Amino acid sequence: MISHPIFIYGTAWKKERTADLVKMAVGSGFTAIDTANQPKHYQEALVGDALAALAADGTSRGSLFLQTKFTPLNGQDHRIPYDPRADLTTQVQQSFESSLEHLRTDYLDSYLLHGPYNFPHLGREDWQVWSAIEEIYRSGRARVIGISNVNLAQLETLVAKAAVRPMVVQNRCFANTGWDRAIRATCREHGIVYQGFSLLTANREVLRRPEIAAVASTLGVCPEQVIFRFAIEAGIVPLTGTTSERHMLEDLRVREIALTPEQVSRIETIAG
Repeated sequence: MISHPIFIYGTAWKKERTADLVKMAVGSGFTAIDTANQPKHYQEALVGDALAALAADGTSRGSLFLQTKFTPLNGQDHRIPYDPRADLTTQVQQSFESSLEHLRTDYLDSYLLHGPYNFPHLGREDWQVWSAIEEIYRSGRARVIGISNVNLAQLETLVAKAAVRPMVVQNRCFANTGWDRAIRATCREHGIVYQGFSLLTANREVLRRPEIAAVASTLGVCPEQVIFRFAIEAGIVPLTGTTSERHMLEDLRVREIALTPEQVSRIETIAG
């Protein structure tokens, strides 16, 4: 098992380019790949094709962090990767086995519930699915488990009542909520890794702010790199879904730059 990465390559909406882009991302230096068993938005099997090609070229399974998700029926189109008539526990088990087959592996580094069934609180379906995910964790075939697209009340309930607490939260991260400040605080309190997606696409106005431009100019980098470096400094594991090799390399170079505490604090409240 490798440690949790500080940067993840996301494969949503890559369609037929998925395999080539995963190979490009790993070749650029990414060691973590995020996908989902949701043909509507992801091509999980093509991620597996890329991993097989990488393995043939010497990239070992153990050097990569693989994360995928169980997507509830309401997040699927007609290409459902499990029996929709089965009980929820069976759906999770079938989806998980399908993911292992797609990704050509016998374990996952991280397995997430793609999103709760109910809003604004958890319901019966959420607990049944989470129990099934807990069993996968206990089997040792998922090294960590977690949840995506979760609100604060749901997360607090899961932390308080689950037999196995979530170890990862993955949310869309908006600057105008303090970059998901309340949920990040709960994650810090309970040792949960917080992954943020749409850091750039959900915050385009922030990228245009003169304060960000000034920091970028001082460091000799671009505004996008400033945001990704801020995320890392703030305890967020960022996801990027770029299709550009140049941007992949630029994204990873944020490991080589540093922000001052004052700059981090200012960006944290920039849309407040």
